[in-house]
Amino acid sequence: MSAVAFLNIGMHGHINPTLPVVAELVRRGHAVTYHTTPAFAEEVAAAGARVFLYSGDEVPMSGPPSPVTLMEQLARTAVQVLPGVLTDLRAMPPDLIVHDSACLWGPVAARELGVPAVSSFTTFAFGRQVPSPTRASWGLLAAAGAMPSSARGYLRARRELRRRYDTSDVPLIDLADIRQPLNLVYTSPVFHPGANGFDKSYRFVGPSIGARPADPMFPIDSLRDPVLYVSMGTVFDAGPQVLRTVAEALAPLGGTVVVATGHTDPAALGPLPPTVLARGSVPQLEVLSRAALFVTHGGVNSVNESLHAGVPMLAVPQGADQLLVADRIAELGAGLVIRTEDVTVDAVRALARRLLGEPRFRDAVHGLRDAQQHASGAPRAVDELERYLRQTGAARPGPAELPTQG
Repeated sequence: MSAVAFLNIGMHGHINPTLPVVAELVRRGHAVTYHTTPAFAEEVAAAGARVFLYSGDEVPMSGPPSPVTLMEQLARTAVQVLPGVLTDLRAMPPDLIVHDSACLWGPVAARELGVPAVSSFTTFAFGRQVPSPTRASWGLLAAAGAMPSSARGYLRARRELRRRYDTSDVPLIDLADIRQPLNLVYTSPVFHPGANGFDKSYRFVGPSIGARPADPMFPIDSLRDPVLYVSMGTVFDAGPQVLRTVAEALAPLGGTVVVATGHTDPAALGPLPPTVLARGSVPQLEVLSRAALFVTHGGVNSVNESLHAGVPMLAVPQGADQLLVADRIAELGAGLVIRTEDVTVDAVRALARRLLGEPRFRDAVHGLRDAQQHASGAPRAVDELERYLRQTGAARPGPAELPTQG
């Protein structure tokens, strides 16, 4: 079989969908390596990959960047990590590189090694209906003018990359939308806006769900129905006031209200009703399997997981592509949307009552669930990777084995 190398940025939403793909590749006998940051090493190893850590102190991608600061950070990180990444990959040459659609160093490494590459879109794929945040536009030019230091930092890093490496496969500007001859998109064509408008290089493989370590400390068996789940993600900080307001709004409606507070200390929410369980992190897939309602920031992966579990949503988008995802939820009848500034106990409670009481929302979600599950997810993604390996002539005839670690 073949050796596959994953290169990614250090964010939950970009890494989680790739882990079931890693696990499925390993199950089929492929050798997998994965470059990541220390925060994700345990999860990646649990999926079956050999872990390599990025060099340097800077964590690739942390916090909610603007398009200009995103571009600068991606370019500077590429300069920093590429020497170590190439050293690792040359010692264990891959047959294929799978990189995140915003992982600038992925296509550069593939070009330097002369191996084919695949792009992994854990957000919506970008096109006419879903514009890339880093596409060339007057808005981006104005933002660069307002952030001259970041703009200059980006240009310096790109010059350094061009001096050291062949960067011909990297867009000059649009670093959030790095495409390859094969692009995996982790949702169904039914949920993705304008899926029919993409060319055949895009494969809408469905939600890639699973392969996460269990949390034995979470009291999943003690949750009381109906379970109402709240999570605002790990990038944008909704803050304790929003989380507390939502918890208080849902408390009279649920048997247990589970609140994942993310970067917010659960203690910062103050005293909560006895039916509310607030934790920094929770096993989301397990909780969604029990949930009757999900209050979400509208990240693509959280929404995919909710649809896969058949759970209606109240979307509270914070920024980035969450606004588009929230609109899609409402458009397809899978839930309702409320702006952060409109979050009050009465407003959230009224919307939650509708979502719990009107059958049309659950009916719509169940239809989308069937489409999501039909798309297959990780098995379909690995089918596409194996087909691409054969098409490019990179597939190995026998099993690939990793050298033992010294």
